[in-house]
Amino acid sequence: MINNRKKHFSGFDPAKQKQTKSTADSLSKSDKSAQTEKKNRSLANPKITDSEDVRINKFIADAGVCSRREADKLIASGQIFVNEVAVTELGYKVKPTDIVRYNKKVLKRERFIYILLNKPKDVITTSSDEQGRRTVLDLIKDACNERVYPVGRLDRNTTGLLLLTNDGDLTTKLTHPKYNIAKTYLAEFEKGVTPEIIEQLRQGVTLEDGFVKVDSIEYGDDGYNHKKVILEIHSGKNRIVRRLFEHFEYEVKKLDRVAFAGIKKGNLTRGKWRFLEGKEVGFLKSAVGKNR
Repeated sequence: MINNRKKHFSGFDPAKQKQTKSTADSLSKSDKSAQTEKKNRSLANPKITDSEDVRINKFIADAGVCSRREADKLIASGQIFVNEVAVTELGYKVKPTDIVRYNKKVLKRERFIYILLNKPKDVITTSSDEQGRRTVLDLIKDACNERVYPVGRLDRNTTGLLLLTNDGDLTTKLTHPKYNIAKTYLAEFEKGVTPEIIEQLRQGVTLEDGFVKVDSIEYGDDGYNHKKVILEIHSGKNRIVRRLFEHFEYEVKKLDRVAFAGIKKGNLTRGKWRFLEGKEVGFLKSAVGKNR
């Protein structure tokens, strides 16, 4: 009795305590949701520091005109003007107060945006479509104000990971053959793929546009019926996975890109997108840096 009175007079109420805990958990989830939303906004609008001088080719690339290498060509050819004077010095540094022009247009450094999309089937990997079909940009139209572009292509019937960004320099490196950027696909077939074909793909085959070799390949169904294959390949040739199997008279029923440059799909469902985290952007830049 004494213990019960103590509990009563001390304000102890199991029902209220449970309710308070439930409310706290609810608030905690709300706080986490708000923090996630805030994090996503910060990833969508990373800060660009304009208080320091910056090399002119980086300034042009940051403005979304082209890659740094392509910017060097524009500079050398006298097409870039700083404060109304043509600049041909590649190492020239732009001050915060300078006005940079290209084709009579004033350039401004953009905030870099990095979006990962899980592309559905029947969506076109392009900025616009003359036939009015849905494009990947339609799926991310509310993501940001900056204009972003797909990094590489996935054909209409191929699903999976696609990166979109306005970082021209990174885009060039991720799509250039010399950087050996790996892509991982899950391919499905109507009939089983024989072990002999798997071995030939490991050794490499010659297609009409040259020799192609997969980086790795294995069955994706634990060898149950051999109708699923997971392969990693760095070749950026058009429709390369489908053409590799067409070489053996196999038609790919479904093709899904499950990883791109080391970035995996995770919990990103079909048709959804998310901003890359800072560490993922750093990983991509590190990957192309190692393969120079």
